[in-house]
Amino acid sequence: MATFVEKLALITKALSLSRGGFGAELGVSKSVVSRWFSGSRAPTSTNMAAITALIARRVPGFSLLDWDRDLDALAERLGVEMTQPRTPEHAGLSPFVLEQIRLGTESRGAAYEGFFRSTRPFAAWPGRYTHDLAMIRLDGEGKLRLLMRNGDVIVDGWVAPMHNHLFCIGAERTSGSLVFGVFNGAPRAKVSMIDGLVLTAIFDLGRTPTSTAIVLERIGDLSGDVAADDAHLEELVANDPMAEIGSVEASEVPEAIRAHLVRDIGPSQLALAGDWLLRMPLARSLSA
Repeated sequence: MATFVEKLALITKALSLSRGGFGAELGVSKSVVSRWFSGSRAPTSTNMAAITALIARRVPGFSLLDWDRDLDALAERLGVEMTQPRTPEHAGLSPFVLEQIRLGTESRGAAYEGFFRSTRPFAAWPGRYTHDLAMIRLDGEGKLRLLMRNGDVIVDGWVAPMHNHLFCIGAERTSGSLVFGVFNGAPRAKVSMIDGLVLTAIFDLGRTPTSTAIVLERIGDLSGDVAADDAHLEELVANDPMAEIGSVEASEVPEAIRAHLVRDIGPSQLALAGDWLLRMPLARSLSA
């Protein structure tokens, strides 16, 4: 039997109703609508009647009894044809994982929206650091998108909030080289800093797989205007002196950040109660 969430999704899609528009017509907040779509909260009887009345204005005769229909019958009632589910963008992931990503994004995605400046060891120049400029933004399909710039290098990808972590995958636009990341999350309404590990093939002769620690600090909030925010990111990149230099002297990075990002690991350090592997444990995390 189809769930209420599945039926609600079918109805809003069939009637070309965005979640924001849906909530505005009902006079309820976007967060309440998100909870309905995530299944974390069911509408009250009053809201259910209001939802049904909203649909009836577009589908004459629609009533509470129509909610008892299965998806095929409901689609027929709405005058649309059921189609085969579209292959999700995150193809290859199980429905369970996709659902966890969706729930995590709906509940925590907005906390990570904004402009960020990263600090990380510069793989191409040992002993120095580099900064990236990034924008994290919810798109029209409810996905948390990532756009990261370092000079002419642009990484485009998506972020999956799950279990107090952020799992990221992106691709460099020119070469197609993939970038992976796992970050510690933070239980705040607006996250100011996140840290974690990234893995990619660096731009050396052998395209060597390389992992490094990274910190991202919030430097601004989104305006809500997509075009304006895109333009602002371009301005940040254009005005960033590191876009020309490409690397940062160690003395320009606070000592606490350097110690957080670069540490000795391996057998000798393990014998001294240090790290065997490169890690970013929650006990040391700067995410806030």
